[in-house]
Amino acid sequence: MSLQSVSPEETRAVGERLGALLEAGDVLLLSGELGAGKTTFVQGLARGLNYEGSVSSKSFVIMGEYAGRLRLYHADLYRLEDAEQVWELGLEEISREGVLVVEWPDRAPDVLPEQHLKVVFTVISEVARELVLEPHGARAEATAAAMSEVMKG
Repeated sequence: MSLQSVSPEETRAVGERLGALLEAGDVLLLSGELGAGKTTFVQGLARGLNYEGSVSSKSFVIMGEYAGRLRLYHADLYRLEDAEQVWELGLEEISREGVLVVEWPDRAPDVLPEQHLKVVFTVISEVARELVLEPHGARAEATAAAMSEVMKG
């Protein structure tokens, strides 16, 4: 499934729609270059999970936690250098308690949950982005299908 966004506000809105569909145990892996809109998307996810506060880039903190309808765990692996460091974060256990969102999953693909919804961000222009949803597993496929229906309506 491919979605187009022509502004940060629209990227946030797409994230919000997806966030409203998420359930405990869902895992999202966000892939794309620096500045592609991943954190903006997470801000929308948090809104969709009824989190009222602000969400910022985790590049220097590695993990953020936000309490809404479900607990949102936001991990940014950009500064980590090997899979061992990622494994030590215990993301598999965390993902069972709420929604886990991981930026830069390519840093340690072998230690991240196999069942996940990957969102690939491609920069089209200064403000436009393409977001491609790639489901891995039955729950992710159901979420992507529900998102497709939401975006049609």
